[in-house]
Amino acid sequence: MPAPHPPLVRYYENENVRRDWVRNIFDSTAGDYDRIERVLGLGSGSRYRRRALREAGLRSGMTVLDIGTGTGLVAREAATLVGDPSLVIGVDPSPGMIEHAIVPAGLKILTGSAEAIPAADAAVDFLSMGYALRHISDLRPAFAEFHRVLQPGGRLCILEITLPESTLGRILLKSYLRGAVPAIAAIVSRHRRTPVLMRYYWDTIQACLPPATIIDLLRQAGLVEVERQVDLGIFSAYRARKPC
Repeated sequence: MPAPHPPLVRYYENENVRRDWVRNIFDSTAGDYDRIERVLGLGSGSRYRRRALREAGLRSGMTVLDIGTGTGLVAREAATLVGDPSLVIGVDPSPGMIEHAIVPAGLKILTGSAEAIPAADAAVDFLSMGYALRHISDLRPAFAEFHRVLQPGGRLCILEITLPESTLGRILLKSYLRGAVPAIAAIVSRHRRTPVLMRYYWDTIQACLPPATIIDLLRQAGLVEVERQVDLGIFSAYRARKPC
C-alpha cells in the first residue's frame, strides 16, 4: 500500500510513527503557517489556487470538500468561487491548524483525514486538496475515499509542488526551499520548529512518488479524465472526475 514517500528517518524513526510526528509538527507551527506560505508562494498563492480550482471545474453553487484544509487557504478560494461559504467543508487532522484557520462565516471545518473522510457517500460535487498529498499515510485508501464522497460526475483537484524535470530546475528549487525558506522562517517565525517544517517540506517534495504514479493510482481508484496541469515546471494540479 503506497505512501507518498518512504519514511524520512531524519525526522521520525519509521512509518508507524509518521502520522503522529506530522500532526505534531503542524500543530506546533500552525500559528506561523500563513506567514511562511506567503514566502513560499511569492505572493501569488491565492490567485493560483483560485485559478486552478476554476480550471478544474469548480462553479457557483457547487458543494465542496477541502481535504487537508490546514488554515483554510484553498477553502477560502473555493468559498469565493461557489458564492456561499456554507457550501464548503474543510477536513484536517491537526487541531492546531484548525484552531488557526481563517475562513468566512458559514464554512465548517471538521476533524478527519484523507483516509477517513467524515462525509457520506456521494456527498459533494467537488473535492480539493492543497499541498497535503505528501502528508497522507497511504494513497490507495485516500483516493478510494475521494471517489466515495464525490457525487457521480463530481470533480477533483489536487494541488502539489513537484520536482522540475531539469537538473538545473531541481538545484534552484532545492536552494530556495531547503536553503532560503528555512533561513527566512528562522527570522520571521514565532515557533522554533517552523524552520524544521520548512526543511521537511522540501524533503517530502524530493522523496515524493513521481506524477505518473499518482495519476495511475487515481485511475485505479475509479476516477476518469485524470490529467496533470503544470505551471512554472513545479506547480502541479491533478484533475479528475468520478464517472456518472
